[in-house]
Amino acid sequence: GAPDAALHNWGELRAYHGIPSKGPLSDDMARKLIHGYYACVSYTDAQIGRVLSELDRLGMRDNTVVVLWGDHGWNLGEHGLWCKHCNFETSLHSPLIVRAPGIKAGSRTNALTEYLDIYPSLCELCELPLAGHLQGKSFVPLLKNPNLPWKKAVFSRYFKGDSVKTDRYRYTEWRDKKGKVYARMLYDHSVDWVENVNISERPRSKALVRKLSNMLQGLRK
Repeated sequence: GAPDAALHNWGELRAYHGIPSKGPLSDDMARKLIHGYYACVSYTDAQIGRVLSELDRLGMRDNTVVVLWGDHGWNLGEHGLWCKHCNFETSLHSPLIVRAPGIKAGSRTNALTEYLDIYPSLCELCELPLAGHLQGKSFVPLLKNPNLPWKKAVFSRYFKGDSVKTDRYRYTEWRDKKGKVYARMLYDHSVDWVENVNISERPRSKALVRKLSNMLQGLRK
């Protein structure tokens, strides 16, 4: 299973009115929270529609770039967690939608991107020069061709947990102040996209864990 370092007592949710200060949620409360989450998504979608309609009304569709993203994902009871504050895919996989002049509507891609890619992408879309110190990579080529070969991995960090995601795996490790790994988790998204089976300690995962850990070490340097 997941290490203790990956879990929390959902302190954010417990600060809300009507949520018990300890213990599990009732089934009725869980359903209510999930219903509220999807209602929020529907409401947000409607407001985005209003913005896009206003751009059309003002004649600004052809010279306006619209980027929609969230700063994190959300847990709705998966892994016994609510809200965010963890290194599971449910928290780290976030929405990213772009509408721009000359880009075909409705295109989707499974390519790996990071939020540090947004700024260079906006610069390219707006034909602005890029600063030399940027680490991000413009994903405009992906907007034009969603099937392009792209990044082999993307990275994230939350509370001492460093995580790398490839097209198949997510690997996360936690290190103490001396740099020693004290917890890790590895999930194979090709067979376990909900991340229920931590395979990091399996003997046959040893070489893969070493490879992914080295990728994280390279990022730290």
